[in-house]
Amino acid sequence: MEAILSRVQKPARYVGGEWGSVMKDKAKVDLRFAFCFPDTYEVAMSHLGSRILYGLLNEQKDIWCERVCAPWIDMEAEMRAAGLPLYGLESGDPLSDFDIIAFTLQYELSFTNILNMLDLGGVPLLAAERTGLKHLVACGGPCAYNPEPLADFVDLFMIGDGEEIMLEFTDLYRRAQREDWSKQAFLVEAAQIPGMYVPSLYEVSYRTDGTIDRVTPTNGAPAVVQKRIVQDLDTMYYPTSFVVPSTDIVFDRAMVELFRGCPRGCRFCQAGYTYRPLRTKSKEVLREQAETVLKNSGYEEISLSSLSTSDYGELSGLTECMLDYCEPRHVSLSLPSLRADSFSTELMQRVQKTRKSGLTFACEAGTQRLRDVINKNITEENVLRACEIAFQGGWNNVKLYFMMGLPTETTEDLDGILDICKKVAYCWRVNTNNRARGVRITASASCFVPKPQTPFQWDAQDTLAVLREKQTYLKGIMKTKNVTFNWHDAETSVLEAVIARGDRRQGKAIYLAWQRGCKMDGWDQCFDFDKWMQAFADCGLDPAFYASRQRPLDEVFPWDHISCGVRKEHLREEWELSRTAAITPDCMHKCTACGASALLKGGACRV
Repeated sequence: MEAILSRVQKPARYVGGEWGSVMKDKAKVDLRFAFCFPDTYEVAMSHLGSRILYGLLNEQKDIWCERVCAPWIDMEAEMRAAGLPLYGLESGDPLSDFDIIAFTLQYELSFTNILNMLDLGGVPLLAAERTGLKHLVACGGPCAYNPEPLADFVDLFMIGDGEEIMLEFTDLYRRAQREDWSKQAFLVEAAQIPGMYVPSLYEVSYRTDGTIDRVTPTNGAPAVVQKRIVQDLDTMYYPTSFVVPSTDIVFDRAMVELFRGCPRGCRFCQAGYTYRPLRTKSKEVLREQAETVLKNSGYEEISLSSLSTSDYGELSGLTECMLDYCEPRHVSLSLPSLRADSFSTELMQRVQKTRKSGLTFACEAGTQRLRDVINKNITEENVLRACEIAFQGGWNNVKLYFMMGLPTETTEDLDGILDICKKVAYCWRVNTNNRARGVRITASASCFVPKPQTPFQWDAQDTLAVLREKQTYLKGIMKTKNVTFNWHDAETSVLEAVIARGDRRQGKAIYLAWQRGCKMDGWDQCFDFDKWMQAFADCGLDPAFYASRQRPLDEVFPWDHISCGVRKEHLREEWELSRTAAITPDCMHKCTACGASALLKGGACRV
């Protein structure tokens, strides 16, 4: 191992032993749990959900949860050459020594990494080949809302909040161990846990046109798997300390979660629908958790995290009391996910007390018509007013996020992106107190990907050729001084759409792509679009069928038996409203009866 580490980049990724990592005597635990993140250490250690579940599991005296990350390509090559299996960071034991092997599914382009990690750890890839209770493979996370492309490889999926379902799952597993159940007996019983989806207990039939005819549950499995949610975030488990990495990671800071869910209802946003209903933490609990984590970890920055931070009702009071703690200790306070329509002078002044970094505003579309189509509920005036406040306060670095390829998009909408950037540049010129410093305006345009469980799940993605044409067009017109234009690779967005709306027939294509060397697909230097397309073709599957086909409103989706709590009828209503650019008020102003509140005791969202 020492010889290998001297030959790879960032060896600190692979040695463990960080402050806050949990060590236990493996002879004194009943269950060894591998929490696997199918990406590099730097990405894995930045994920708040993984930190929460790592702490929750290790709070149980009979469970030892260890972290397993995907090695970078140099380390993997060295490990395979030396015959060294993938291992847990805490013990160094191979993945094959663990009872439960659980992956978090944060993005579709990590799916081949799951196969690669199982193979590197000496664990059979196909669920059918793992016949005993040991090496049970489980998954959760955002991509579990369409689990079907991974049905061949994964034994069960946890739908919804992991904190709510995890201990029921591990308790049942330990009971099965004690009573020597078969794997099949365990899976049948696990399917009775609300929020647990066991794909092998469902039979899928298809129509002659390739669409799904029906999904039939067997062995008493529920017809619809309803997600689980944490009812009260104030009493939810939250770790008192984090593992502190020994090397730089993407988000190297402490975090507290303001609320779960989002009141806004942007029609393209999967998280905005799948994390409903809105549930908030109290200011008092947040301050206590923040101070505890900072004291126990030594971090010098803390982030107030949520899908839309500036929508937190007690943000003003929270930031005030947080700054009282942070300023004397030289701790930076970070407020990500700010919205242009709620950015204020007061908020700006609080943010810059500890650190003045760049500001980011998600405009999403270049015209008001298209912003109404996607129900963004912000105006150009909101964006310019936010920039005016920032520039008057001394900022000179602003990032603007857009999407291209949105439903109903026209050339006029693309021209609108340039128009907003010009107006922001002019706004700086008339509001800055120091022109000599200059201004940096970065406009980034990603490609729209239609996601399951959203109103746009019926919409076709632009073809690769059309996305490239739009990118070329934008690159040609974005010539404004002080504006840098960035764009997201169209090929990765196309593959993301293919898998995001995929069915279980895709498993053979994912397997074949992995066999041909596809892995770390979320990294540009590793991604090979042609290999993926050839894998689909060799399996008799047409990627366009999944990505660029407009779906009829009555189509049965591969994920229809997985419920995020929002009614499909509501999603259809929102899709119909989008065709006329009609907006829907956010949840803070009017309930839209989406159905998610039924998941709460009492049936009322906690806005």
